[in-house]
Amino acid sequence: MKRAPDSRKAAKGRAAPPRPQSVPAGVVGMGLMGRSIATCLLAAGHPVVGMTRSPSDQPVTRRRIHALLRGMKREGLLAGEPSVVIKRLRLSEDFSALSDCAIVVESGPEDLTVKQEIIQKVEAVVSPETLIGSNTSALPVTELQRDAQHPERIMGMHWGEPAHVLPFMEIICGNQTHLECAERAQQWAWRWKKEPTLLRCDTRGFVSNRFMYAMLREAFQLVEAGCATVEDIDRACRTDYGYWMTFAGLFRYMDLTGIPAYMSVMRDLFPDLSCSQEVPELMRKVVESGARGIENGKGFYKYTPAQARRWEKRFLKFSYEIRALARKHHE
Repeated sequence: MKRAPDSRKAAKGRAAPPRPQSVPAGVVGMGLMGRSIATCLLAAGHPVVGMTRSPSDQPVTRRRIHALLRGMKREGLLAGEPSVVIKRLRLSEDFSALSDCAIVVESGPEDLTVKQEIIQKVEAVVSPETLIGSNTSALPVTELQRDAQHPERIMGMHWGEPAHVLPFMEIICGNQTHLECAERAQQWAWRWKKEPTLLRCDTRGFVSNRFMYAMLREAFQLVEAGCATVEDIDRACRTDYGYWMTFAGLFRYMDLTGIPAYMSVMRDLFPDLSCSQEVPELMRKVVESGARGIENGKGFYKYTPAQARRWEKRFLKFSYEIRALARKHHE
């Protein structure tokens, strides 16, 4: 893995970025994640340009972002009034509206070709100094930089969902990303009340998804081998990792609970863990059945429309509450 080139000749002591109120930011793609990202940037004080596919999408998009801002206000995460903050949002389907933005977040579909096309359109209208972050969960950032005019300012910017609530963010350097640009984006992320992780190498899956999918692979293995049910595994995760992960993380948890025992377990357990490179059969069957989760009431669990709405609301409420609890123990 190639580390990002360090273009900093005198970067030590670099000034913090200007106040967000004076810096326009752009978001391309106003789907679920894009709306949440735009909400986060508005709450931080930026004037925000949001790119929609057509003018007909804009009234609904504005209403949904306004609703997210009202939720932030209700939870004490928004200083201003939502009706005032929303006025800093400009929606457009014309990429030239991004021309004054100092940072643009691409939040299109998780498709390499689509994201490359979006980045090309953004580069055609913004300044060479404008930072471009691609909201991706696993695509290689180096591939996103291919054929770019200024690949040094392009980086992965992996947001959590809901993006306006979670402090999670990963900033990922491609092979051509200048470290100074990534660190400038990291400074912005702190302004957005994130706790950003900076990956200096283009690592497939980044940090969080490499952990997540290793766990998922083992979870599917246990279900398909008949060792445990879906419900059993979810219960074990909630009552173990769910209790300490937000507080400690992996390495501090080992510090807190005694390091040598982990080495002994690693030595004995690693040879038995799943190393399959195939998509689990259970996952294939669920997807082929047309399941999309609470979106259509079909998944690893079944949901009535009322149950799906209730889980969505509970998930958002929980996200606010766990954020508050985590910050209480880290202050």
